[in-house]
Amino acid sequence: MMFVLLSKLRPRHDLAPMPASFHAFSTSHQIVLMLTVLAIIGLAISRWKNLPIAPVLERLLGTTLLLTWPLAVWVYWSHGTLEANNALPCHFCDIAAISGGIALWTRNRLACEIVYFFGLAGTLQGLLTPNLEVDFPHPRFLVFFLLHAGVVVTALHVMMALKCPPRPGALRRMFGVTMLYTVTIAAINAALGTNYGFLCHKPAQASLMDQLGPWPWYVGSLILLCVLFYSLLYLPFFIAHRRQTKR
Repeated sequence: MMFVLLSKLRPRHDLAPMPASFHAFSTSHQIVLMLTVLAIIGLAISRWKNLPIAPVLERLLGTTLLLTWPLAVWVYWSHGTLEANNALPCHFCDIAAISGGIALWTRNRLACEIVYFFGLAGTLQGLLTPNLEVDFPHPRFLVFFLLHAGVVVTALHVMMALKCPPRPGALRRMFGVTMLYTVTIAAINAALGTNYGFLCHKPAQASLMDQLGPWPWYVGSLILLCVLFYSLLYLPFFIAHRRQTKR
C-alpha cells in the first residue's frame, strides 16, 4: 500500500529525455575505478601521516555510506520507479554500506569485519560488473557508485590504515552472519515477492552468477564461493595470529 501511495505522489517525467545506457568498462566506468583507487591511496596516506583532515574524510565517507539508502529511495521515487524490490536496504552491498558507515564512525570491530568480508567478497564484484542500466550523470549512476566504490574504499581502509583487522574467529563469525543474512532475506523475498540478494533470480547484467548454474543451485554455489573468498581474505590474518600465538 505504501508503495502504491508513493507512486501516485511521484513527480512525472513523461517528457524527460531517455538516459544513456550504461556499459561495463565504458569511459565513465573506468573513471570511477580510477577514482576509487585514488581514494584508497589518498585516504590511507592521510591517516598514515596523521593529517588533521583524515578523520574528517573518514566521517564524510562514513556519512555518505549511511546516506546511500535514503538517497537511492529518493532517486527511485523521483524517477517513478520506487517499488518493494528497491525500497529496502536488503542487498548484500546495502549491509556492507551500513556496516562501513558504522565502522568509520565508531571503529566497531564487528562492523569492520562485515564491511571487509562483505565488501571485498561481494561489493567489489558489483563495482567491477555493475548491475546498472543508466550512465553518468543519472542520479542512479551516482548513488550506485557512491555505495559500491565507498564500500570497497572503506573495506581496505579499516584494515590497512585504521588497524582494525579481522579478529581470531572472524571466519566463523562471518559465515554465521552470511547464513543469517541469507535466511532473513529469503523470508523477506517470500513475503514481498522481491529479489533482494539476487536469491530468486540473477541480475540482468552479466556477472559471476552466470557461471554458477540455474536457480536454486546457484544460491548454494554463492554460499560456497563466500566461504572460499572469506577464507582467502582471512588467510593473511590467520597466519599472523598463528605467529603471534607461537611467540
